Amino acid sequence: MDLIKLANALIPDKDLKDPDEYESIYPARNLSKGAEVTRLAPSPTGFIHLGNLYSALADERAAHTTGGVFYLRIEDTDEKRKVEGAVESVIRSLKYFGIKFDEGAEIDSPLNVYGPYYQRQRAEIYRTYAKRLIAQGLAYPCFCSAEELDEVRTRQTENKETTGYYGKYAKCRNLSEEQIYKNLEEGKPFVIRLKSMGHIENKMTFRDAIKGDITVTENDQDVVILKSDGIPTYHFAHAIDDHFMRTTLVIRGEEWLSSLPIHIELFKVLGFERPRYAHTCSLMKMDGETKRKLSKRKDPELSLDYYRKAGYYPLAVVKYLMTVLNSGFEEWTLKNPGADWRDFKFKVDKMGKSGALFDLEKLNDISKTEISLLSPEECYDFLKSWVDEFGTDADRAHFADREYIIKILNLVMGTGGKKRRKDLERAEQSVRLIDYFFDDTFVPEYSYRFDDETVNAVLNGFAAVYDENDDNQAWFNKVKQVAANCGFAAEMQDYKAHPENYKGSVSDAAEILRIAVTGGPNSPDLCTIMKILGGVRAVGRLNAANRK
Repeated sequence: MDLIKLANALIPDKDLKDPDEYESIYPARNLSKGAEVTRLAPSPTGFIHLGNLYSALADERAAHTTGGVFYLRIEDTDEKRKVEGAVESVIRSLKYFGIKFDEGAEIDSPLNVYGPYYQRQRAEIYRTYAKRLIAQGLAYPCFCSAEELDEVRTRQTENKETTGYYGKYAKCRNLSEEQIYKNLEEGKPFVIRLKSMGHIENKMTFRDAIKGDITVTENDQDVVILKSDGIPTYHFAHAIDDHFMRTTLVIRGEEWLSSLPIHIELFKVLGFERPRYAHTCSLMKMDGETKRKLSKRKDPELSLDYYRKAGYYPLAVVKYLMTVLNSGFEEWTLKNPGADWRDFKFKVDKMGKSGALFDLEKLNDISKTEISLLSPEECYDFLKSWVDEFGTDADRAHFADREYIIKILNLVMGTGGKKRRKDLERAEQSVRLIDYFFDDTFVPEYSYRFDDETVNAVLNGFAAVYDENDDNQAWFNKVKQVAANCGFAAEMQDYKAHPENYKGSVSDAAEILRIAVTGGPNSPDLCTIMKILGGVRAVGRLNAANRK
C-alpha cells in the first residue's frame, strides 16, 4: 500500500508544514537546569473545583520553587461541553486564592510564544502529525459506525473481555487499499486510529514522580487520535501540546493511571521525549466509618464557589492544601512563624502516595488563625470584599461606615491584648457575628436564668448609673454595686465561700446585662461593646430588655 498516497487522501491539506518545522517554531525553553515547566489544562466546562485548586497549587509550587514556568492550556476538543466564560472563571477563581499563571490562555504575558493555548486553535499541528503517522504506517482510517462499536462492546462485555478496539475487534486495522478507497469514494465518515504495537501481556516499569516505580502493561488499544471532524482526542492532543509547550512535569489525578500505557506509546511513536508524570491521590472524606472520594453530587465543599461564598480567607485554604500536599509543611510553619509560606521547599516526591483526607474542621482552625493575624484594617478590607459580592443590602450599608467597623474589629479580634482572639472563622460567619452592633440586624433572644423581678432590677439599676465615659474599672465597680443591691455577691470569693447567701455572683449579674445588650450570654468585653454602641443605644437596649 502506498502510505504517502493514503496520508494525502485522508488528510489532503496542502498547506501543512513539515512536522519538523514545529521544533524550531516552539524551541526548547531557556531555563536553568532543574526548572520545571508545568501546566493546568482544564476543559472549559464552567465547573472549577477543589481538585483543580489542589492540582494547580502543586503545579505552581513545582514550577516556581525551581525557577520554572506555570501555564494555562484549555483542552476544548469537546465542543459540546464548552461553557461560555468558563476560562475567565478558572483564572478568576484561582487568582482569588493567589494562584497566578506565567503564560497561557487569556493571560497577558510576554512569555506567550508557545500558543495558541486553546487546543481547537492548534488543529493544524495535530493534523500534521496524524498525517505523518499514517505515512509511517502507525495510524489508519476507521470507518466503523457508532452502532457497530456498540455491538462490539456488548459482545466483549458478554464474553467478559476487555472492552475496546484491539486485536480481532479492530476490523478496520487491516482493510485493503481497495476497501479504504471504496469507502472514501462512498463518503463514509472515518476517524484516524493509532495502530498500536503493544501487547497487553507485556509489562514494563514506569517511574512515577509521586508513587515511585509502578508496573503497567503495554497499550494494545487502537485508540482514536483524530475524530471525524478533524479535531484530536485528548490523548493525541496532550502528547503533542506537552512536547511543543515544552512541559517537563505533568501533575494529574490518579484516575489517569489507566490511560498511562496509551500516553507512553503515543510519545514513543511521535518520537517525542516524554515529560515526567506525577499522579496525585484523590481527595477523600469520611462518610460515617468509611472513606470515599469527594463527590460533585454529594459534597458542596468540592466546588471552589463554596469557599468564596462562605468567605474563607484565601490564604487559609492555600495553607491547608499545602498541609495536604506536603506533610512537612505544617511542621515547617511551626518552626518558621511569620515566614512567607512560599519559602517552604515544596517537593513533588514528598506528596502523599495514598488518599488525602480532607478535613473541613482543620481548615476552619487554620482560617481562624490566619484571620487573627490580620490588622483590623486588613480584616475590614477582606470582609468588605465578601460583603460587596455576597452580603445583604444591610451588610453593605453597615460596611459603608469603615471607622465604626474597625472599632468593632479591634474589639472582636482582641488587638489590644497580649493574645489575639480567634472568633472570626470565615467572612460569612464573621459578618453575622457582629450583627448585634447594628439595630436593624440585632435580633436578641432574651434567655435569662433568673426571675423577671431580678432581671428588671439589674437592668434598671445599671441603666440608672451607666456613663459611657467611665473606664473599665469604673464601669465594673458600678456592675458590682448594682449586683450587690440586687442580691448578688459583688466579690467572687464571697460567693464561693457562701453561695447559699446570694442569688448568684457578680458574673451572673453581668450576664443579664450582656444578654440585654448583645442578645446572648457570650461576647467580647461588654464595657467596650457599650462604648462602641454609644450611651443612648446601650441604655436603650437595657430598657428594651426589661421583662414586662
